[in-house]
Amino acid sequence: MQFDATGDGGQLSLSGALTVHDVTRLHQQLSSIAGTGQVTADLGAVSHIDTAGAWALSTFEQRLSAAGGALHVANASDNALQVLKSVRDAMPKPETPPRQRMDLRAFLEATGRAVVKGVSFALELTGYLGMFFSSLGRILVNPRKFPLTSLVAHSEDVGFRAVPIVALMAFLIGVVLAFQGSAQLRQFGAEVFVVDLIAISVLRELGILLTAIIVAGRTASAFTAAIGSMKMREEIDAMRTLGLDPAMVLFLPRILALLLMLPILGLIANVSGLLGGALMSWLELGISPSMFRIRLIEGTDISHVFVGLIKAPVFALVIGVVGCHAGMQVRGTAESLGRMTSNAVVTAIFAVIVVDAFFSIFFAELGI
Repeated sequence: MQFDATGDGGQLSLSGALTVHDVTRLHQQLSSIAGTGQVTADLGAVSHIDTAGAWALSTFEQRLSAAGGALHVANASDNALQVLKSVRDAMPKPETPPRQRMDLRAFLEATGRAVVKGVSFALELTGYLGMFFSSLGRILVNPRKFPLTSLVAHSEDVGFRAVPIVALMAFLIGVVLAFQGSAQLRQFGAEVFVVDLIAISVLRELGILLTAIIVAGRTASAFTAAIGSMKMREEIDAMRTLGLDPAMVLFLPRILALLLMLPILGLIANVSGLLGGALMSWLELGISPSMFRIRLIEGTDISHVFVGLIKAPVFALVIGVVGCHAGMQVRGTAESLGRMTSNAVVTAIFAVIVVDAFFSIFFAELGI
C-alpha cells in the first residue's frame, strides 16, 4: 500500500490481494492515514478482493466521512465494485435519535400520554381486582371448588417463610427507634417517653408498613415470576383450553394467602419491634422490662394496634393484584419476564406507600 498526501486529501494505491489473510495489516495501515479531504483509492493493481478487504476499505471510508472527507474508488474491476457495494450496504448505520422538541405543545403531549397511560394501568388493576372478587363470589356460592391445597401452599410461602426476615427487620427498627429517641429525649429529661415513641411508631405505622414493603418486594416478584413463566410456556392458554379459569386457579389462592398472612406478619412485626425497643431502652436508658410494660399499657391506646392492622388487608390486595397483573403482561421472552418482575416490585412498593399516606390522612381527619 502506498499513500501520497496532497493538500486536501491524497492518493491511495493498493496492490495484490485484499483478503482475509491480510485484513489486519491493511486495517492498521489505513488507520494510520490521517486523511480528512478527498482520498482516491486506486484499485487497478488489486488482483482479488473479498468481503474482509472490502470491510477495511468501508471502515476507512466511514472514518473519512465522519471527519468531513470522502473516499473515491478508481480503476476497480466490476467484481471489486460489487463486493464493495455489498459490504457498504451491510455496514451498520449510526442511528440518529430524533430531536426532542422543547416547546409547550411537546410538553403537553408528553404529559397527556403519561396521564392516559397511568389511567389505563389503574383501570387494568381495577379489572384484575374485579376478577378476584368475582372468583371469590363463585367460591362462596360453590365451596367445593375452593382451592384449599393451593391456598395452604401459598400461605406457607407468603407467610411462614417470611417470618424470619420480618421479625429481624422489626426488631432492628425497634432498636433504632429506641436509640435515636433516647438521644433526643435525654436532652429534655423525658427519657421515659421513649416508650410512647416506640409503641406508637411501631404499632401504628412502621410495623405494618415495613412488613408490607418487604412482602411487596418478596411476594410480588414471586407472583410475577411464577405466572409469567407459565405465560411464556403457554400453560395459561392450556388452562383456558381445558376450561379452567386462570383467575380462579392462579389469582384467587395467591391473593387470599396474602389477605390471611399479612395481618399475622404485621402482628409478629409489632411484637418484634416492641421487643427490640424494650431491649435497647433497658441497655441505653435503664428502663427495665417491667417498667417498659407498665408504661406501654398505660400510655398506649389499643386503637393504635387496630389502626395498623386495618391497613394489612388493603396492602395485601394491592400487592397481590399488582403481582398477578404484572405476571399476565409477560410476553414470550426472558427479557420481558425480568422487566415485568422488576416493575411489579417497584409498583407494589410505591402503591403501598401511597395507600399508607391516604390512610394517614383519613385517620387524621377522623381524629383517630
